[in-house]
Amino acid sequence: MLKNEEIKKIEDFIRLKPRSIQEIAEKINKNWRTADRYVEEIKNNFGTLDIRVFREGTRGALKIVYWASIDKISNTVFQEELEADIFKFHKKEDFRPFDIFQFVPDKDKFVWTKKGKDESDASELEKFKEMLMQAKKQILFFSGNLSFVNFADKKVKLFDVLEALVKKGISIKVVCRVDLPARENVEKLLSLNFKYGKELVEIHHKEQPLRATIIDDNLINIKEIEEPTGRKNELSEKTFIFYTIKNKEWIEWLSRIFWKMFSSTINSKKRLEEMRKIK
Repeated sequence: MLKNEEIKKIEDFIRLKPRSIQEIAEKINKNWRTADRYVEEIKNNFGTLDIRVFREGTRGALKIVYWASIDKISNTVFQEELEADIFKFHKKEDFRPFDIFQFVPDKDKFVWTKKGKDESDASELEKFKEMLMQAKKQILFFSGNLSFVNFADKKVKLFDVLEALVKKGISIKVVCRVDLPARENVEKLLSLNFKYGKELVEIHHKEQPLRATIIDDNLINIKEIEEPTGRKNELSEKTFIFYTIKNKEWIEWLSRIFWKMFSSTINSKKRLEEMRKIK
């Protein structure tokens, strides 16, 4: 089990300048494999470190660890404006994911749409299941009230998919509302920790406008909902738009948005304790 003192020692060492895994191993007096595992744990659980592999796939491959500052997230004016909007708005209607999608190079993105009465009808769960099951280490969810844990169709129950991921050892972290309306959904997802004796699911309270999923460092899936207006020549049915992004720069950017939210908000366990006092 990685201790807080070891986490601080590694973080302080990396904060000064980027280091190789071998340098970290020597600093903490552990072997290379242990140091590598510690770095992966800190990266996945706290988002403070990031990794670059140079000459990947060769015998001379070099893994460098550097400080991933969650204070400085955006690299362009466009990203800064998007970041400000994401942290300013609370409801999904207030932010358009297309504003992110438009800046991603064509080769790294695709989009599909579906009309439906509600999200479980429209989301084509088989596609979403395939995306989620690609995960090798970690999934980050931006959610509203975690209603997606109840989505099901004739082939797929999404909760069963999430359970399979936890059973496989995949870390699941969520930012969403942890309030009375969302309480059952939050407790349902957290129940997987108890069932499998693992603390792989962690949920923090945050009211925010994104409905997005980040799978490892490989893929972003963002949902946007367009409501019918009733006006002529405009949408006549509820339309769901699903954006998929595989661009490294934008995946890193949105991951840092997630970690900034996650690290500055309260854990669901404390919120749930207080809610249980409400009779």
